[in-house]
Amino acid sequence: MINKLNNKNNDTANIIFAVFQKSYAIEAKLIDAHNFPPLARNIKGIKKSETTFYGYSENECLAAVIEVDTNNEYLDICSLTVDPSHFKKGIASKLISYVLAMDDFSHAIVETAVTNTPAINLYKKHGFVEFKRWTPSHGIEKLAMSVVI
Repeated sequence: MINKLNNKNNDTANIIFAVFQKSYAIEAKLIDAHNFPPLARNIKGIKKSETTFYGYSENECLAAVIEVDTNNEYLDICSLTVDPSHFKKGIASKLISYVLAMDDFSHAIVETAVTNTPAINLYKKHGFVEFKRWTPSHGIEKLAMSVVI
């Protein structure tokens, strides 16, 4: 089941943070990043965020979170995390389909590490194509992908 999450609520922010930490720890290892910026995100930052969070729950447990910014003319997927105990269940794909079905946007964008092959393949499955590569100050080469909705 997919629901909008109230990230301003302390308990909810704590649960989002826990999913982020578990998922991003796996991603950091996957891309061989020793200083992975998403792992530095704290509960206070989650609570202050003006983005929108949606969660996928299974057996009343938050299994995955997708965070989107809808303050632009396009849908920006800011983060997509799945608790490792729920990997390989198609949950990330369900969350992507859910946010892409929003009526308000003509296209969506997402960024990920160039070496994050599972994420790149997942987004390609949903029609995303690469349009940009760069290396930010933290040194992890990234790519941006977009899709027309």
